[in-house]
Amino acid sequence: MLTKINVQDVVSIAKEAGDAIMQIYGQDFEVEYKQDNSPITLADKKANDIIEVGLRKLPVSLPILSEEGREVSYEERRHWEYFWLVDPLDGTKEFIKKNGEFTVNIALIYKDTPVLGVVYAPVLDVCYWAEEEMGAFKDGKKLLLKSKSKSKKYKIVASRSHMSNETQMYIDSINTSRDKVLVSIGSSLKICLVAEGEADIYPRLGPTMEWDTAAAHSIVNESGHKLISSHPSSNLGFLYNKKSLVNKSFIVL
Repeated sequence: MLTKINVQDVVSIAKEAGDAIMQIYGQDFEVEYKQDNSPITLADKKANDIIEVGLRKLPVSLPILSEEGREVSYEERRHWEYFWLVDPLDGTKEFIKKNGEFTVNIALIYKDTPVLGVVYAPVLDVCYWAEEEMGAFKDGKKLLLKSKSKSKKYKIVASRSHMSNETQMYIDSINTSRDKVLVSIGSSLKICLVAEGEADIYPRLGPTMEWDTAAAHSIVNESGHKLISSHPSSNLGFLYNKKSLVNKSFIVL
């Protein structure tokens, strides 16, 4: 299946969606709220339309599960072997604040595992991508596992909009001889910072959705880092296409 999909085609789709987001980003726009009280804008909707149209034009026709797409019951999707998992605008709160820390996330899932991922940050014009057994890249440069032992700082990534008491307690409990430095940033850029070796750890001890993490999870896997459950008793790994699309707490390191 992967041999029939060119990751650069997916990169192009993500960048086209990013261009549409940027057109709205520079204007005044309305903010609506979904039933769960999360915000949504015209940019989310337009980006989703572009991504879904683009993915359907690829040589392989696969189901799409998107935050802003149609709802799909577990009874339908549990039979999927491959499918696209999409967040057309990850970090809508950051988009609304106009701080530039939002991304377009597109992942290919095989059963319960991300095997291809693209994360594009339109304001920064930075794109990460990865394919299973092919490595992870940032703007074409391969990400290599770096040793941080010589660094004087222990960089901890935290959410700019979702910092919790539990996360702060975890950060306080980290035992390191190096000086701790907190790096706050939005969207899946947090995961990508660890993947490229610019941060040591990202603890997320609060709820996220599968489409928030899948694309960046693929990049982490291929960069030599790992995203794991924060619950030591969990031996099932960090899986996708669950009955509930809500992720459990996790740590990227």
